[in-house]
Amino acid sequence: MKLTWLGHSCILLEGSRIVLIDPFVPELSIPCKPDIVAVTHAHADHLGSTLELGVKTVAMNDLAYYLKEKGLEIEPMNIGGTIQVDGVTFTMTAAVHSSWIEDAGIGVYGGVAAGYLITLDGVTVYHAGDTALFGDMRLIGEIYNPDIALLPIGGRYTMGPREAMMAAEFVGAPVVIPIHYNTSPKIAQDAGEFKRVIERTTDLKVVVLKPGESYVTA
Repeated sequence: MKLTWLGHSCILLEGSRIVLIDPFVPELSIPCKPDIVAVTHAHADHLGSTLELGVKTVAMNDLAYYLKEKGLEIEPMNIGGTIQVDGVTFTMTAAVHSSWIEDAGIGVYGGVAAGYLITLDGVTVYHAGDTALFGDMRLIGEIYNPDIALLPIGGRYTMGPREAMMAAEFVGAPVVIPIHYNTSPKIAQDAGEFKRVIERTTDLKVVVLKPGESYVTA
């Protein structure tokens, strides 16, 4: 499986299916049309171009029915649920964050924020979404044993590097990729230092990608 970071929280997974997570791409264009889009929550910097892509979309139940009204084919789910969509498995996890649909004036409730465990071609990726650190990340690691953890490190709106280091240990995925940082000065972080500290103190590997760069699983 090939994983490409398109910037911010947008991740492209390519294998037997093409899955795009949180299609907000501030610096690049989306290189191909996905088979499935998955949205962690309703904020504009995660919902992104979901409507324009017009493909089958996995989302929190409340947000999914808003998207259905806009004409999308939806796969609604809720935290703790697991579904299969065209051979790809999605498990929705908790995230500690807010969520509202911002194109309706000052915004309307879009359901709670979430994360995903996505299994494609035998590889399980944990996309934490926008979240604070929370103790049940340990259970995510113990139950699902993800191969890759995508963790926000920007601070201010999500956990920062210190908390994400603990999240990485809780989840225990052998490969950690930082996301949701350096999109604006408010969430500027040194991913290199994040990598150095984790690799010095744990057996985990941190892969720091530039927008548009990829990591290919063995």
